[in-house]
Amino acid sequence: MKTFCRALTAMVVAVAALFVSTGTSHAGLDNELSLVDGQGRTLTIQQWDTFLNGVFPLDRNRLTREWFHSGKATYMVAGDGADDFEGTLELGYQVGFPWSLGVGINFSYTTPNIAFDGWGADFTDAAGPFDSIVTPPLFPGVSISADLGNGPGIQEVATFSVDVSGAGGSVAVSNAHGTVTGAAGGVLLRPYARLISSTGDSVTTYGTPWNMN
Repeated sequence: MKTFCRALTAMVVAVAALFVSTGTSHAGLDNELSLVDGQGRTLTIQQWDTFLNGVFPLDRNRLTREWFHSGKATYMVAGDGADDFEGTLELGYQVGFPWSLGVGINFSYTTPNIAFDGWGADFTDAAGPFDSIVTPPLFPGVSISADLGNGPGIQEVATFSVDVSGAGGSVAVSNAHGTVTGAAGGVLLRPYARLISSTGDSVTTYGTPWNMN
């Protein structure tokens, strides 16, 4: 079984669903986790507004799952040297399946479905300590594919990875598309967000699994 970790700089998510997902939209903060790194800074990673919309697959294959993914990952760094932070913000899934033959997973994304907000600290600003700088869409289109092999098993697939710097920022995704093919007996998707510092410290927060029956 292969585990696929980091994938392609700045890339976006999506993975699959045969029938409409039974999950409901999550408004607001879904989950978060903090870690004190080797330099004494507190690294926090959050997932916001996660929603996986399972749809009937266009290929009408009973072993295909198809869905669209929307949500946002936010990171914050606090403590001495927070403004000097450099690292990587990563989004992805843990994919669980009870049985399969040569499961393949595909992700695709088209602008303007993703944007990056970089935060700059200005504590003299009456509007708040952080101002948001929104970049244009990162890419005109991106796609990846991975072979998960035969089941059962749980595989981790990183679908988006972007270099970040400064005390905070976020990546928002809207209707990124993906499929899983060759999976029998249902698929579970657990979305995650991960912050990795340039010195190797890492903190990951995992969301609630979404059932793609």
